[in-house]
Amino acid sequence: MIDISDEAFEKMVTDAIDDIPEHYGNFIKNVGFVVEDEPSPEQRERLHLHHGVTLFGLYEGVPLTQRNNNYSGVLPDKITIFKRPMQHQAWTYEELEKTVKNTVWHEVAHYFGLDHDRIYRLEGKDRKH
Repeated sequence: MIDISDEAFEKMVTDAIDDIPEHYGNFIKNVGFVVEDEPSPEQRERLHLHHGVTLFGLYEGVPLTQRNNNYSGVLPDKITIFKRPMQHQAWTYEELEKTVKNTVWHEVAHYFGLDHDRIYRLEGKDRKH
């Protein structure tokens, strides 16, 4: 486990957001990025997360692929990045930084309407069920 300050972790998240390729980043509109220590009890319940199971990130909103011409006047979508689960998995600063960057990208991919299987295929990974 690696322990870093909230400020350092938030900087890591900001850097990961800044690293989103421009041809994607230019299309991200009305999305708030938030850092939390871990998923809330409400999020855990809504996602049916059992004890010992957690998340690194969560996209909450309406993906671009599900919006129509009447989509307006809505609250911003929200991407939450969870600090503690990542800290518990990482053993080095570099490993944590890579996990943050991958998580930010993964949640942004959900904003664009990609499901987990599609994200894993694009990343060249086999999804373990």
